[in-house]
This record gives sequence, C-alpha cells and structure tokens, in this order.
Amino acid sequence: MTEQIQFGSKQIDFKLQYSGRKSLGITVTSDLEVLVKAPMDTSIELIKEKLRKKAPWIIKQQSFFLAFHPKTPARKYIGGETHLYLGRQYCLKINIDETESVKLKGRYIEVIATEKARVRQLVTDWYLQNAKAKLHSIAQSLIEKFNRHNVVPSSIVLRDMPTRWGSCTPNGKIILNPELIKAPKGCIEYVIIHELCHLVHHDHTKKFIDLQTKEMPDWEKWKSKLEKLLA
Repeated sequence: MTEQIQFGSKQIDFKLQYSGRKSLGITVTSDLEVLVKAPMDTSIELIKEKLRKKAPWIIKQQSFFLAFHPKTPARKYIGGETHLYLGRQYCLKINIDETESVKLKGRYIEVIATEKARVRQLVTDWYLQNAKAKLHSIAQSLIEKFNRHNVVPSSIVLRDMPTRWGSCTPNGKIILNPELIKAPKGCIEYVIIHELCHLVHHDHTKKFIDLQTKEMPDWEKWKSKLEKLLA
C-alpha cells in the first residue's frame, strides 16, 4: 500500500509492506521511491513517526540519487538551436544537399541532410556513435585503475535510460546512458567511478562513499554539475 507523511513543506510518499521481520526497514531506491517493510503488528502511526525521524536521511538519499536522473529538454533540431557535447554548447548549422553527414566545425554541429526531416535522426546517430567510442575509452582507463581492488566489470554497455545516468547489475555489468556524451568529461568519470565502486561495495554505505572519495576526491563538484546539466 502507498502512504505519505508531511515533513515541513515536503510530502514524502512511501510504499508499505508488512512481513514477518522483527524490525522496521526503510530503503530509498535509485528511482527515488521510499520502501518500508514493517513487522505485522506495527501500527501505521508508529511507522509514520519513525519515518519523520528518518526524513532528513530520506531526503538526503533522494538528493544523492537525483544526480543520476537526466533532465533532457525537448529539442526541435532546427538551425541555430544549441546542443551540448562533452559539456560545451554548440549551435546546429543545417544544410540541405544530396549527401548526409554530421561533424563538429568550430562552435557548430554542422549537419548536411537530404531533407529537414532527416536532421533529428542524423544528429541522434552522431551522438550515439561518439558515445560508444568516447565513453568506452574513458571507462577503460578507470577500469585499469580499479584493478588494484581486484574487481573488473563483466561488460560496459550503453542503453537509453530515461531516469538513470548509469547502473551496475548484480553480475557486474555496468550500464551507461549514452546521453552522458553531452556532459563534461569529469561528470562522465564520476558516473563511471560511482558504478565501479559498486563492484566493491554494493550499497551506498560509508565504505562506498570513502572509496568513491579516494578514487575521485572532487566527486561532489562533478555530481553538482551533473545535477544541473540539461536542467
């Protein structure tokens, strides 16, 4: 069942599940959901009281995961429109011709298309092609650094994820959102390091944060930039 509490001006929704466990458990998922598992005889009043006490922690966790939620604005793919690539703004310059190509030229992403209706697909394909090359290249050097922790991802794959920048599966596969190609290199490194740390520590414990800080001392700066990217 779904319930909610009020904490100041913020409403916190949570999913409640009763079970045979002996103590109350509160989890914040990467999708910002709050999951509560409680003993069968626990009153809803007591559950809400405990949640209010944990509210600052819940909000902090949701804020932490928010960095992994892309905020991609709608694009029209018309001349003069700005697009991000590796953290820099570029203007679309569109020409109609018999051949098709996309390339960076100065401060422009120059698109040559056989018709205007092709521009969106051409730019999308160009981004994906560059994401495959550059994200894997950046990841490889970081993977080599993590060899000292005796961990290595089973694979690195790109996948469109509307609400995540990256994730790590239980079998060690790291999934990256190709939209990361629009972020500065430091943001890309932060996401990859975050997921590599999950190969060592699966949950966001103090040990996880300590490892992330050791591997990237200024990770909070890049996390903040990522939160603001495409906002």
